[in-house]
Parts: sequence; C-alpha cells; structure tokens
Amino acid sequence: MGLIPLRDTIRTRRFPVATVSIIVVNILIFVFQASLTPAQLQHLVANFGIVPALQIQMFVLAPFSIETWIPMFTSIFLHGGWFHVLGNMLYLWVFGDNVEDTMGRGRFLLFYLLAGLAGGLAHIVSAAQSVIPTIGASGAVAGVLGAYFVTYPHSRVLALVPLLFIITFMELPAVLFLFLWIGLQLVNGLIGIAGAQNMVAWWAHVGGFAAGMVLIKILADRSKVLRQT
Repeated sequence: MGLIPLRDTIRTRRFPVATVSIIVVNILIFVFQASLTPAQLQHLVANFGIVPALQIQMFVLAPFSIETWIPMFTSIFLHGGWFHVLGNMLYLWVFGDNVEDTMGRGRFLLFYLLAGLAGGLAHIVSAAQSVIPTIGASGAVAGVLGAYFVTYPHSRVLALVPLLFIITFMELPAVLFLFLWIGLQLVNGLIGIAGAQNMVAWWAHVGGFAAGMVLIKILADRSKVLRQT
C-alpha cells in the first residue's frame, strides 16, 4: 500500500512550533550524517543507534545508567537515507501539527520521545538476537499517527495513490488511511516473524502506534482538543 499523505482537513489553532522544530532538527542531523565518511557514519550509527542484543545486555547489567538509555532516544534522530528521513518527516508534517494542538508544545515533545522509546522497545523485543544497529524516527512518527487515529476519526486525508501504472489523488477518511497503514505494518511484522529477511523495524512502527493511542489519552490538553461533528 503505497499511499503518500499530502495534507489533512483539520486546521490547527496555532503554528506547530514543536513539530516544525523536530523536522528541522532531523533534517540538519541528516545533513551532518551525509557529510561523514563511511567509517565515521558507521561509528555514529553503531554508538547512537539501537543494537537489540547489546541493548538487552545493557538493560540487565546497568538498567539505571544514562549510557544505557541514550541510544533509545538518539536513534530517533538518525536516518539511513534521504528517502527515509523525508518520508518520516512528511508523515510528521501532515499529522503532527494537529496532535501538537491537542497537548501543547512541551507535552508534544515529551509524547514524541516516549512514542519513539516505545517503538524502540518493541523492536528490541521482536529482534532480541539482532546485532544490526537500527535508526529512524518511524516509531515516534507512528506514535503521532496512533494519536491522530484516536483524536481525529472524522478527518480526511488527501493522499497520492498509485493505481497500477497511474498515480492519482484521492481524499480518504483518516481512519481508513491509518487503518491501512497500521495493517501493512502488522502484516510485514508477522512476515518477519515467519522468517522473511527485511531491513525495516516493522514492530517499532506497531509499538509506536499503540503507544500513541494510549499516550494521547494521558497527555492531551482537553481544553485544546478540536471537537468535531
């Protein structure tokens, strides 16, 4: 399902400072990554990405050490390529502003980090033996999608939809768009469990999405939630 979101129909009450700031930071960090030599980049990813097998050892040996938890958050701001970072930031741009509206800037930043943490933990559980570093904001962004799914069920999303050899624009109910998105993540995650090899941390997406659905209930500022009819 190659749906590409372009915009939604819910207007925000104020400029999404936190969302835009996260996008800018991610782009700047990726530009920095692109300036590194292959050896330097490999060192960066190995030290600041999530290595599931190593991370589990750290949780057991030093669960309260700051060094144990640093990769769980720094990994959220690293990406493997322009397509990776721009894809994540597009989803964040389309859905993040409204979610930020429901909780305010400070809470949204906390929400984003917690959703990313949940996604990282889900990936570790699903790939406990892996020694391959994992990076990307997908878990955190998936949390934003989960929060949007719960908060704005009546919204609609304008999406770019490839149909065979034709690319068309289609306005879809947000619930349907996000249901198809999370369904794809679950299917691919189950295929991975069955033994198929892939380089995408599908369960990080699922974990982040689920966390977002829960965290929005906790962190949303009820006075700022947009009511829909």
